[in-house]
Amino acid sequence: MLKKALYAAAALCVLAGSAVAGDLKEFRIGILGGENEADRLRNFKCLQDKLPAAIGVDKVSLFPAADYDGVIQGLLGGTLDEAELGASGFAKIYLTKPEAVTPVLTTVQTDGSKGYYSLMVARKDSGIKTLADLKGKKLGFADPDSTSGYLVPMVSLPEQLGMPVKDFFASTGFGGGHENLVLEVMKGTFDAGTTFGSGVGDFKAGYTSGNLRKMVDKGELNMDDVVELWRSPLIPNGPLVVRNDLNADVKAKFVSFMKDLPKTDAACFQAIEGGDFASFVDVNVDFYSTIIAARKAAIGS
Repeated sequence: MLKKALYAAAALCVLAGSAVAGDLKEFRIGILGGENEADRLRNFKCLQDKLPAAIGVDKVSLFPAADYDGVIQGLLGGTLDEAELGASGFAKIYLTKPEAVTPVLTTVQTDGSKGYYSLMVARKDSGIKTLADLKGKKLGFADPDSTSGYLVPMVSLPEQLGMPVKDFFASTGFGGGHENLVLEVMKGTFDAGTTFGSGVGDFKAGYTSGNLRKMVDKGELNMDDVVELWRSPLIPNGPLVVRNDLNADVKAKFVSFMKDLPKTDAACFQAIEGGDFASFVDVNVDFYSTIIAARKAAIGS
């Protein structure tokens, strides 16, 4: 229902002419699924309040999709103007319609790196302590378009397991986003699950940023109750992307506003990014070439 609402509302904007270059009245931001809608809207409210004056539009609208694909399809169809994606989500768009969006910025971790990790976690009281302990058990993924929650584990795990994922685990499934996936692990639906984090800082705090950190900050998760079983190679931080045919002046003002945000409003920067980061930095499609190739090889699109 939410995804349909996203498409319908955005489509009305297009029909009304709000997306015409040079006459942009409404700037439409897509927000990935994986966290409950009320939290996502609250975290992005600061952008909704500040961006209109900064980029010269009448209003900024937020579209929290039910899953990753809702935002991806909105960007492909031109019914969204901007979104922050995971690297695999951007790869899906690039492989489908390379001219649809341009990556403009990505985040920098507090240690200066421009990457994060896929993290596999289990309940501490499950008795599962290592990856080998998961043989014949149930593994949960976050979302089929998630980099850390699906693509990277599917590409990286077989070498460590010595066999395909489907042969090692009794079953696999999707948790409906990162937050829900961890909640399902805690309920016992899955024996372990793949989510994401910076891998920097205190484990007990859920690291400096990522899904675990957000859940700890909201009181939904106590890190004393989980164990980390596996960590992927470093994954490129996902991009902020803008629609390619977006008005050039609006695009430039948006990029400038976002690059300044960590200094002008650190609380807003932390809210939309879900933790502690150092800054935004310019990025282009070349930064995601390895993920694009991995997605093409593993998924095809």
